[in-house]
Amino acid sequence: MYFAALLARTHDGWEASDTELDDVETLSDLTDLARDASVDEDTVLVFIEQEDAWFGVIRIEGEEDPRIYVSDAAAAARSSYGEILTNELLGGDDDDPADDLDALDLDGTEDGEPDTDDDDPVAGVPAQGGEATPTGPVGDRGILADLGLSEKELLALETDALPEIAEALGAGEVLETVR
Repeated sequence: MYFAALLARTHDGWEASDTELDDVETLSDLTDLARDASVDEDTVLVFIEQEDAWFGVIRIEGEEDPRIYVSDAAAAARSSYGEILTNELLGGDDDDPADDLDALDLDGTEDGEPDTDDDDPVAGVPAQGGEATPTGPVGDRGILADLGLSEKELLALETDALPEIAEALGAGEVLETVR
């Protein structure tokens, strides 16, 4: 079960609206949804939470690229909307079979795959950013620092984090109306 909400910054404070993610298939779709809620190209925050497994914050300001933070990349990567975010942050696959064929080498290994050497204890160990998605937070940890929530405070959040984030931003009551 997902909860998603938009917080749009206005001259009078924050305005919240819950949002349906049914038509969201890409980060561009999510960004467009947020930009549509923007008032005078002010800051818009998209909150996505999947029960107590993970949460994400996407910050959109005008036409700038979105800034993204995900609380637990491994948990998020196992869900449809989390996968959108983690693929953006970690450079996920395009899932184009032609790319797999192009990467094959004549000796049957894939490009970038280390040769195994019995004398080298680290040979064959995937480097960070390899196939395994890291556990823990990924993305822009300072995404909310200028709005009242420091990097340290963001990293300390675990479950039911979105109300705590909204409270730190001065939008707790506004978020509660759509929750």
